[in-house]
Amino acid sequence: MLSDNNSCGSKLLLALPDDIFAVVTRCLRPKDVSNLSVCCRNLYVHANSDKVWLTQCELLGVIPHKDLVEWRKGVNSYKALCRFLVYVQPLIGIWVHQNPELGNVVYVTPGFISLVGCRIIPQELGPLGIDEGPILWSPVFEILGNVDGSSVFIFHGRERNNNYMYPGSIKGIDRNCNVLLLEVEPRQQTNRGKLVHSKSFASNPNPVDKEFSRKICPSDRRVSMSQRLQCSKPSVPFSRLSFCDRKKLLEIITSQIRVKVSQSGDGLCFPSLETEDFSKLRERRIRLMQMYNNELSTDPTQSDLSEIRKCFDNYQPHRDGYQSQSSKKKTLVGYFRDSFKHIIGKSSYINGSLEHSRNVPSSENYKRAQFLEFLRSGDTIGLTLHATTARLSSYRAWPNMHDSRFALYKLPKQEPMSGQEHAGLWAGTFGWPPGKPSADKPGKALFFLLLSYEESEGQRHLIGTKILEGTHYVLHPNGSAMFIVNINEPSDESFPWECDGDSSFLDLKEVFSGEGIANGYGFRYPGSKPGSLFVFEDGMLVFAWKESRAALTLQRINLQDLLKKGERVPPLPPIANFSYLTKSYSNVYAGFSNALNHTSSPRGFFEEGGVEETSGVIPTRKSVSGIRIGRI
Repeated sequence: MLSDNNSCGSKLLLALPDDIFAVVTRCLRPKDVSNLSVCCRNLYVHANSDKVWLTQCELLGVIPHKDLVEWRKGVNSYKALCRFLVYVQPLIGIWVHQNPELGNVVYVTPGFISLVGCRIIPQELGPLGIDEGPILWSPVFEILGNVDGSSVFIFHGRERNNNYMYPGSIKGIDRNCNVLLLEVEPRQQTNRGKLVHSKSFASNPNPVDKEFSRKICPSDRRVSMSQRLQCSKPSVPFSRLSFCDRKKLLEIITSQIRVKVSQSGDGLCFPSLETEDFSKLRERRIRLMQMYNNELSTDPTQSDLSEIRKCFDNYQPHRDGYQSQSSKKKTLVGYFRDSFKHIIGKSSYINGSLEHSRNVPSSENYKRAQFLEFLRSGDTIGLTLHATTARLSSYRAWPNMHDSRFALYKLPKQEPMSGQEHAGLWAGTFGWPPGKPSADKPGKALFFLLLSYEESEGQRHLIGTKILEGTHYVLHPNGSAMFIVNINEPSDESFPWECDGDSSFLDLKEVFSGEGIANGYGFRYPGSKPGSLFVFEDGMLVFAWKESRAALTLQRINLQDLLKKGERVPPLPPIANFSYLTKSYSNVYAGFSNALNHTSSPRGFFEEGGVEETSGVIPTRKSVSGIRIGRI
């Protein structure tokens, strides 16, 4: 309850000019500023000023000041903008999935009053090199900010040569989330036909403050407590359903809620570095919000469960028939029973239904009961995005992930600091000299590596974990360590070449000995061979294998800037577009990589004859059989 300024002792704060008051509040969190605004009526006015909340938005560090000014034009206030930024900030970063083996990297970055999940397409190095791009990417999902700071979830996909959006809601975003789930959630309807908590911000479990959590949507103010209780979580979570049921539910819901994206809504999701045309981005956002809210006769995030049940009634007999056949094949008693009935002339088809009920394993009955209970827990069903926190083990900075969940897993954020100067995201290619591909050697594979530090037995190691490989057929396991060097063991080894391709001499800073990936026990368990990591004054890293003299050249990248220079390509079909669960060793995005006329052999420059390496001194030719790995 608001009190007057005399009783709360706020005279000193109220006497401060607006600019000074905004500086004072820099030491407060957004939640603290909101709590300050309820101390008294006069402080409410001061603490809700745009100057104060602009400062809070700047402190979050999500986007620069000039972009905040443009974003403010699409929301009611900087406080509403801060509400949105605080809510979605945990999603920013690199998300991965194990399949396909070539790489499944989704980078979540700010768009325009939105967050955009962008899939980085496995590709070869472009004609302009790493710095200038362009890099190929496709949209996976967007989270748009509404005028009041609430959030709207839009999933992207492509079917029958058309781009679609699939409206949904956000189930929740944990502050330390590391797993991003695409799920289906049943919901209840009120007597007026409106959904309880149908909008995404209503389910926000981490609002900036209590005031934010109360400002959900006007319809929720008329919802009784009993109706809110009906909106509790289903007794059977979506994650506990069988894989085929989860997959079928997602396929059905996306087929029923999809909306064809018009040309005006299918443009760039964020400003490019060349133009930064915010007017076009503003028009696109308005168009997407109109498609989300107005162009459908029903709530776009919902589908009638009666239709879902009909689809599953048609689908279930085929699945049951297959399970019955498989169970008969695996049951020795069933084999003798069928043989005996054949001998006495009785058809097993007459009592087929009875036999099926006896032969179906108890686990199948349990899964079937779970699925029916899941469908009974609501009147409607909707697509949801859930960012949760799970206990994940990892090996060399790569998380151990579940193969049958429609999920993306967040890579730990690596920031360079004292003693860990090389931590972070790097890009590079094999071969020397580094830089742009030449006419006689086109199509070098583009690699993304996450460099991280690890201590083991008193030794500090720098690990280069591969997260993306731009070949046409996978050579290195996803998440494999391309090299491991011991930071505690400096080396005096000289660099194998005297200068780079432009006849410029290189200033070598330091060298570390280690091991690089090589043929070993097979594709999944590669071996290693000795090599050295060379660190240069200009920031370039080169890992060179001693035996083959092959070189992996790396440079630090800003993925957000590369995307702004990049080229958008069409997304995958909806379910595969989120997490490609089918194991594949070839490039499933090969059709997209042709957009920039990248052509090369299926194995890039990893040919049986070796790699031709040139320098400013003498050309050499060495075999790379020591580092070439493949399926065995």
